[in-house]
Amino acid sequence: MVRILRPFARAVTYTRWLHLFMAVVWPAMWWYIFDEFLAWSTAIVLLACAGLVPAMRTVEGFQARLLLLAHGDDSGDTEIVTAPSSTWGDRGRTSLWLEFRLFLGCGVGFLTVHLPMLAEDLARTAQGGSPDRATFIQVPGHHWWYALLAPLPVIALAAVVVGAGALITVMARRLLGPSPAERLAAMEERTERLLERTRIARELHDSIGHALTVAVVQAGAARAAGDPAFTDRALDAIEETGRAALEDLERVLGILRESDRPVSSRPTLIDADRLLESARASGAKVDAELTGAVDTLPGPVSREGYRILQESLTNVLRHAGAVPVRVRIAVAEGTLGLEVRNPLTAEIPGPGRGSGLRGIRERAALLGGSAQTGPDQGDWQVHVELPLR
Repeated sequence: MVRILRPFARAVTYTRWLHLFMAVVWPAMWWYIFDEFLAWSTAIVLLACAGLVPAMRTVEGFQARLLLLAHGDDSGDTEIVTAPSSTWGDRGRTSLWLEFRLFLGCGVGFLTVHLPMLAEDLARTAQGGSPDRATFIQVPGHHWWYALLAPLPVIALAAVVVGAGALITVMARRLLGPSPAERLAAMEERTERLLERTRIARELHDSIGHALTVAVVQAGAARAAGDPAFTDRALDAIEETGRAALEDLERVLGILRESDRPVSSRPTLIDADRLLESARASGAKVDAELTGAVDTLPGPVSREGYRILQESLTNVLRHAGAVPVRVRIAVAEGTLGLEVRNPLTAEIPGPGRGSGLRGIRERAALLGGSAQTGPDQGDWQVHVELPLR
């Protein structure tokens, strides 16, 4: 019993009822002024034409969201759109929606008026009175048991209100919902958000992982050296690397806080000297060679190249320690070539292991490039080629 009465405790039941009434207000006014057939036929034609206006979809979408959806129903924001019609298919569905809303509203409005009148007639005739001639069902005779039937029209009206409200909501989601092209655009937008989250996680991994690796290597080297001068240099390197990591962390958190923040604020290969100096301060003997104009690289290529270089140097420091490292960065013939080589040590990561190597390959593949990692002529190499287009 409580489950049956639950819809009548929700405000959305009555706002849907109001929504249906609003659809027949102006045609009903015409009915009192003009001929009945002329009024309704004109209303049908006008609604069909109004649905072809792109802005009508926006008006109906906002109205449907406000009156048909329960409070806190966030799913309706995607199921009922408020964008103007962009295709003839959207216009046709809007016209069909207006016609459906008119006919369903007329039926509900008619029953809303006449079902209470029928209940009143049943009660009146049970007492020996005469029924109202305007009622659409005339109750013949005078019988006392008509009083037992009087509640039935009211119950029927309650069922009509709830059922029609649910039906108009379902049709709103179908006829005012997103088109296939809009669904595809929404899916692409969600995919972009997921990719952005993945990129942010990768940014944090590369930046913080690099800083922690440098700090651990420097601290271990300073303890083993026992040289105050070397310890001072190690602490300076740790401080500088930590400060750079904090800047990167603040940059990434800024992207999370501000979705419109431009990605151009992220570091690029122009800032590669910072990575090289950090590696040198950690004890690695870095031999760097730069060929071509790095400052002319496209933004995405330069940013991903920086992260690939950062991850490569981090892997060297983490797995090989303070060893000679050769870095080659070449920009030529529409391609960015980046190579990092260091002598092999006892600890050789297996193919495909580690999120660092996987991240390098993912970054290269994202830009349509290629990445080769593994042993090569007694060295461990990371060789990446990224197309500039």
